[in-house]
Amino acid sequence: MISLNIEKTLGFISKENVFAYEAQVKAAQEALENGTGKGNDFLGWLHLPSSITKEHLADLKATAQTLRDNCEVVVVAGIGGSYLGARAVIEALSNSFTWLQDKKTAPVILYAGHNIGEDYLYELTEYLKDKKFGVINISKSGTTTETALAFRLLKKQCEDQRGKDMAKKVIVAITDAKKGAARVTADNEGYKSFIIPDNVGGRFSVLTPVGLLPIAIAGFDIEKLVAGAVAMEKACGKDVPFAENPAAIYAATRNELYKNGKKIEILVNYNPKLHYVSEWWKQLYGESEGKENKGIFPAAVDFSTDLHSMGQWIQEGERTIYETVISVEKTQHSLQVPSDEANLDGLNFLAGKHVDEVNKMAELGTQLAHVDGGVPNMRIVIPALNEESIGGLLYFFEIACGISGYILGVNPFNQPGVEAYKKNMFALLNKPGYEEESKAIQARL
Repeated sequence: MISLNIEKTLGFISKENVFAYEAQVKAAQEALENGTGKGNDFLGWLHLPSSITKEHLADLKATAQTLRDNCEVVVVAGIGGSYLGARAVIEALSNSFTWLQDKKTAPVILYAGHNIGEDYLYELTEYLKDKKFGVINISKSGTTTETALAFRLLKKQCEDQRGKDMAKKVIVAITDAKKGAARVTADNEGYKSFIIPDNVGGRFSVLTPVGLLPIAIAGFDIEKLVAGAVAMEKACGKDVPFAENPAAIYAATRNELYKNGKKIEILVNYNPKLHYVSEWWKQLYGESEGKENKGIFPAAVDFSTDLHSMGQWIQEGERTIYETVISVEKTQHSLQVPSDEANLDGLNFLAGKHVDEVNKMAELGTQLAHVDGGVPNMRIVIPALNEESIGGLLYFFEIACGISGYILGVNPFNQPGVEAYKKNMFALLNKPGYEEESKAIQARL
C-alpha cells in the first residue's frame, strides 16, 4: 500500500548507518509490544485497527446516519488530536467544492473548540442561526478551555433553535467512560456517547470514535479506512524484517539525519487535499518527540504553492533541513491541458498532457533541485486518495512515531510541556484555585 524511498538521502547519510539502527528498532518494537517502554500506559493505539469490531463500526455508522438524517451541518468541537485526525481524512477524501453546492449528499462538517477566536465563534454561531445543526463534543475531561467554551455556546444555541428533544438527538459526546464534566453532561442530558479509551492519547486517536464518527457522517467508508490501517499494522509488525518494514526504515532514517545535523523535517505534499494530513502529522511528531531539549522540528509545506513562498529558503537557506514527500500515485479525476491557437502563455508544449503529469514533473524537478541544494529527500508513495490508502498512511506515521521516539530516548506518549501555558492562562483569568499563581504572575507583569 505504501512504498518508502530513501535513495535521495544517501548522499548525506549512508545506507549502512541507516541499517545499523536495526537493533535499536527491534528493541523499540519489542518495548511497544511488551509494554516495557516509557509511556506504556498509552499503547492502546498499537493494535487498535485489528481490534475494532464490526459491531462497533455498525454502532458508529448508525449514529452517523441519525445525524445525517437530521442535520444540514455538524460541528465537531475538539482541539488537537480531538479534531485534526478527522479533519485530515475528511479534507483528503472530500470534493474540494462540495460545500459550495446547493445539493449536498452529506452534512457540512465544521469545526470549533480548536481556538479562542471571538470573531470565529461569532461568525460560526451566526452561520448556524438558520441551519439544522448538530454537535459532536470531543473531550476526555470536558474542561479543556477552548472546547468547553465552544460547546457551551453551541449546546445553548442548538437547544434554543431545535428544542431540547431534538438537541438530545443531534448532540453526541465522545469522552471518558466514567468521569469528567463531558461524561456527566452526556449522562444528565441523555446524549448518545462513545468512549475515548484511557490508553489512547489524543494524537493517536483518529481510529477511535474521535475520528471515525465525523468521518462516517461526512459520508466516507470507515470500514475501508480501518481495513487500510489493519493492512499497515501487519506490514509494519515486529516480525516483519527490518529491510521490508517501511515504518522501521523511516524511523531509522530520520534519526540518522537528525544525528547528522538535520534538525527540521519538512513534510511535503503535491496535492492540496493533504494539507490537514500535514497538520495532523505535525502534532503527532511535535508533541511526541519534542522533549528533554531534543526532537526533530516538524514543519510542512504545500507544493507547488509554497515553492513560490518558501522555495527560496528551502533551496538556499540553512542546511539543517530534510524533506519527506508524500506522493499520490493516481488521481481520482482526469483533466488534460487544451491547445490554444494564440499560445500567448507559451503552454502549448503541455497541450494534451494530463495536469497530474505536469504536477509529477514539478515534484521530480523540485526533488532534484533540493537534493542538489543540500536537502536530503525521502519519498512516501500512496496509491490514491481513498479510504484504504489514508488509513494505511495514518497508521504508518503512528507506528513510526512510536519507534522513532524510543530511538530518540524520550517518552513519545506524554506531553508535560503543554500544561505550562494553561497554568498561566488560568492565573491571568483568575480561575478559582489559581490565586497564588495569579499573584505571582501579576508581580511579573
